[in-house]
Amino acid sequence: MCGVVGIAGKSPVNQMLFDALTMLQHRGQDAAGIVTYHNGRLFLRKDNGMVRDVFHTRHMRALQGNYGIGHVRYPTAGSSSSAEAQPFYVNSPYGITLAHNGNLTNAAEIHDDLFRADLRHMNTDSDSEVLLNVFAHELHKCGSLLPSPQDIFHTVSRVHERCKGAYAVVAMVNGHGMVGFRDPNGIRPLIYGSRQTESGATEYILASESVAITALGFKVERDVAPGEAIYINEKGELFVQQCAAESRYRPCIFEYVYFARPDATIDGISVYKARLKMGEKLAHKILKEWGEEHQIDVVIPIPDTSRTSALELANVLGVKFREGFMKNRYIGRTFIMPGQQQRKKSVRQKLNPVELEFKGKNVLLVDDSIVRGTTCNEIIQMARDAGAKNVFFASAAPMVKYPNVYGIDMPAKDELIASQRNVEEIREIIEADRLIFQDLEDLKDAVRTTKVPLITEFDCSVFDGVYVTGDIDAEYLDALEQSRNDNAKKGQVGYIDVNIDTASVDLTGIKEN
Repeated sequence: MCGVVGIAGKSPVNQMLFDALTMLQHRGQDAAGIVTYHNGRLFLRKDNGMVRDVFHTRHMRALQGNYGIGHVRYPTAGSSSSAEAQPFYVNSPYGITLAHNGNLTNAAEIHDDLFRADLRHMNTDSDSEVLLNVFAHELHKCGSLLPSPQDIFHTVSRVHERCKGAYAVVAMVNGHGMVGFRDPNGIRPLIYGSRQTESGATEYILASESVAITALGFKVERDVAPGEAIYINEKGELFVQQCAAESRYRPCIFEYVYFARPDATIDGISVYKARLKMGEKLAHKILKEWGEEHQIDVVIPIPDTSRTSALELANVLGVKFREGFMKNRYIGRTFIMPGQQQRKKSVRQKLNPVELEFKGKNVLLVDDSIVRGTTCNEIIQMARDAGAKNVFFASAAPMVKYPNVYGIDMPAKDELIASQRNVEEIREIIEADRLIFQDLEDLKDAVRTTKVPLITEFDCSVFDGVYVTGDIDAEYLDALEQSRNDNAKKGQVGYIDVNIDTASVDLTGIKEN
């Protein structure tokens, strides 16, 4: 999972891009990058690390221009090589930079095609570089010295024809403009907004979540529709066109469970409201299965994403809601850390129990989901060490049984605690006194909180094994498992491991400042 942003402004955008990426930091903590355009040149800074660590004053000063795109990344296959930090760049045609959130499911096939048929070389394993080269090759075939909006839209339509999987993209065509587009299923989010300058001109922004738009003072216009492309030329004129032969809304439901900020609105759905409904649905299931005599003394969320669901769950049950774990804000999200040992080590560094809220009580811990089970096992033990009488555990999401192929680095299937186990077997492994999961249909109903009747389907593949792109088979999943299991990650080495400092780019290539 990654975060992308693009701004077509009327004044320097470097600080705005930095601020937007900071608002999207929760979507990726492995690497960050910004590229800006000014007077025929592209200025690039990207490296491993958090946004605040990658961009220093000297870098910000060098990022000149009124147009720019940015990216925050976490590795979908465990690699943390800075060679795969985005945005990516190709010099032909025009000079194009691209940032991508998602995952191409036919990247290996296209990679071979690009070399054999299109004579294009790629320097990393990243599917984002594959997508960039497809876009560049198809735009080159248009043969225009000055690409028109129709050339851009035709190029995006060819990307849709060649690329399968999930992708939300922002890109800049050097000297011509900025484009954003979304896969025909709308699996990954992309939203655009605008604002008026004092002179009356219009500035535009594209971002993964609405929070990055509103925080900068832009007005959210709407979500980019599945298969749709938005193009803002160098004059600041906006063009919009549907570029997919067939498209339908099938957004990833895990965005609402875990990834998105609670104050975000994606595809017209309030993430906060959806999580409230998740808590309400789960509370009714507890009353149904555990009865009115559920013996729960206090509901405690596992910070931060489960807090909203846990609050409403406690309200419905009529029991106390308490903050029983204090979070160290300087430790990253454990789910998106590449290795198992690193995840286990960080749990106790990240959370510390407030003993007063546990001692002698029957505690219901609420988390957004259970993936490997390692984290919740550690947390349950922490609750017991703090003096809890009994520790019950509730997941606001259903059992995660299948790997994700659309840009979430969920582990190999045999590392998913629920892949071949029932609720009781999982309860024994994590050592909870009681365990309950959300039902999938209840989760879908919780997310369908909008009055706008756009969303009737979701990508729920991690829960039901149904992959909405229709191109995933057992052979693909077997290959994915080999690349994702923790043993494979331990031996993984990137092609290049270098610090890519701020660079100025002209039509002949990249030159170090």
